[in-house]
Amino acid sequence: MSSPDLSPSLPGKVIAVIGGTTGLGLSAARALVAAGAKVGLCGRSLESLDAALDELGHDQALGLCGDAADSELAPALIGDLVARHGRLDGLYHVAGGSGRSRGDGPLHEMTDEGWAHTIDLNLTSLVWSNRAAVRQFLEQGGGGAILNMGSVLGFSPSPRHFASHAYAAAKSAVIGFSKSIAAYYARDNIRVNVIAPALVETPMSGRARNDEAILEFIRAKQPLDGGRIGLPSDLDAAVVFLLGPGAACVTGQVLAVDGGWSVSEGLA
Repeated sequence: MSSPDLSPSLPGKVIAVIGGTTGLGLSAARALVAAGAKVGLCGRSLESLDAALDELGHDQALGLCGDAADSELAPALIGDLVARHGRLDGLYHVAGGSGRSRGDGPLHEMTDEGWAHTIDLNLTSLVWSNRAAVRQFLEQGGGGAILNMGSVLGFSPSPRHFASHAYAAAKSAVIGFSKSIAAYYARDNIRVNVIAPALVETPMSGRARNDEAILEFIRAKQPLDGGRIGLPSDLDAAVVFLLGPGAACVTGQVLAVDGGWSVSEGLA
């Protein structure tokens, strides 16, 4: 599947991608660079970070290795971008993931560790990165754009196959938080939006991709394009749009890029 031509849309823009070394984040970073942006990436794996920077080009990208739940990581990445390029124009927060292996699940089975880990991974880390970006936007003036990673599970649950209640709570909170800061900082020309995918082919989706019952469900629940799991590249055009000048009057919105999940019953 060929990617759309996004080349003219972000010339010279400087964008931080939190969780940009694999999966959705790396795919978006490729699209942002192709659209003319300079990017900063962070991720927990030094090997993945080095590979991403080599692929994107060290003139176009810089990076830091660390945990997004560390409140000092996003400010450090943004500081490096500002030191090199003089400003920050956008933030895309992708970092997050399943807490199932740590005890997330149906409420009656959820562990304290599962709750705390999942909230830190998917919500706390996002709050820290958004805070760092807003502080930089206010300091430099002129506004900026934030795009946060949500999930259809934040507003369109699937009890049979995807009952991870801490994850759903975190992704629902991402929407409320994003709308609240979008309202507050609109006067400063700071835009904040949410992109909400359904099941996408990433390292996080390995359990689902190897379960035939889930794949059968997805064929009906995500019926677009033949009924399939999404690809990271399916989100790229929306990411570039929402972080770019074409979305200058778009804030506080949730865009579901979900293959039809939120409007389908999931029945064959």
